Amino acid sequence: MDRAETTAPTDWRSRVPDGIRPYLEKAPLAALFLGISSGFPYAMIGATLTTRLKQDGIDKSTITAFTLVFLAYNLKWLWAWIVDGVKLPLLGRLGQRVSWMLVMGTLVIAAVVNLALVDPAGDIRAVVIAAVLVGIAGASFDIVIDAYRIEILEPRQLGVGSGMTQYGWRIGSAGAGALALVVAARSGWEAAYLACAGLALPAMLTALLVGEPVRHHEPKGRQGVGRAVAAIWRPFVEFFTRRGAFLVLLFILLHKIGDTLANLTFRLLFDDLGFTNDEIAIYDVGIGFWAYLIGIFVGGVLYSKLGMKRSVLISLILMAVSNLTFAALAQAGHSNWGMAGAIGFENFASGIGGVCVVAYFSALCDLRFTAAQYALISAAASVVGRVLTGTTAGSLIDATGYVNFYLLTTLAALPGIILFWLMMRAGLIDSSIGTAGIEGEGDARQDDGSANTADAR
Repeated sequence: MDRAETTAPTDWRSRVPDGIRPYLEKAPLAALFLGISSGFPYAMIGATLTTRLKQDGIDKSTITAFTLVFLAYNLKWLWAWIVDGVKLPLLGRLGQRVSWMLVMGTLVIAAVVNLALVDPAGDIRAVVIAAVLVGIAGASFDIVIDAYRIEILEPRQLGVGSGMTQYGWRIGSAGAGALALVVAARSGWEAAYLACAGLALPAMLTALLVGEPVRHHEPKGRQGVGRAVAAIWRPFVEFFTRRGAFLVLLFILLHKIGDTLANLTFRLLFDDLGFTNDEIAIYDVGIGFWAYLIGIFVGGVLYSKLGMKRSVLISLILMAVSNLTFAALAQAGHSNWGMAGAIGFENFASGIGGVCVVAYFSALCDLRFTAAQYALISAAASVVGRVLTGTTAGSLIDATGYVNFYLLTTLAALPGIILFWLMMRAGLIDSSIGTAGIEGEGDARQDDGSANTADAR
């Protein structure tokens, strides 16, 4: 990939609308295929495995216990440094990122094949071990994919690239789930999992075709064991020496609390309001899915036109307001139009927020430690919200009712919004940006669309 990918349209691209043109550049298209491979392992140990276990007669308590395998995705920062600090023999000649992409992709394929070959009815313990291995392999694959994505995207492409990654993730997860069901109905679950294992190939082939990211920086002065040991602590030291780093970390921890608290309870609200399964499928799954995809596209446009800081602030406000729509739905009661509006707006806002906030988090990384730093950031972004959700959401609803609960979740989103605005005013957002946000075409620190032009440096 060329270091400075031109934004001048080719003949065929000049006929494409301006808003779509950035999505057709090489790096964002590569991000789409990376996202496909990132999404499918999650589906293999999520709804797909749940369906398989249910059809094999496994009891519900055992099935729900399998959610613990997702812990690997929250703990991946513990070993992410390996991808930055350990050079693979032989394959390492292809480049640090490409070599690890091939190894992790191969491990994911092996783990999914192993899960295909175990029999839940015959040995549930073997299924548990196989599912854990898929979780660890999938989380490790994500480490490399995230690092590769950030490093192939120029600063001006971070928003569009984040959107393409999310499109890919949805395609990979939904596609794997659908493919598994179709194949299982005709040839059994073993064949279904074997067919889905091939979804690791898009990321592996992308890495081979695009090659080692030009923006990838090998940390200097580290060899052998010393290189690996330094890889553990240097990413943390580098991040926390930046001006405003601790406030940035506080924002990462706080920004999704309100959104996470609300999201867990939507199905509970729908059930208590008397919505049928068909209504939930139409409005929650159907409208919500398309609203989310539209939100992803709009998020990419906002990031491109307004720059990182303003687009992130807008997305935070929209995500907070979306909680109010569920307070309105709870007050109105059973209303199909109300449900469609609430679900549609919530998913639209989440799509925008996913693009803009992920782009911001990507820009925080130092290109020498992309894998370790992004793994830590992504884990921190969800940990507080998940802990609070699991311990307080149900009791808050019982104590205050749905209307007041969603009003509280809106208030819970305000600290993140206010903190981000204050950091903008104090210049701390700019001072905390890593080399991923400033090296190459564009500059994530710019306040307007010039951040994303080819000549903005």
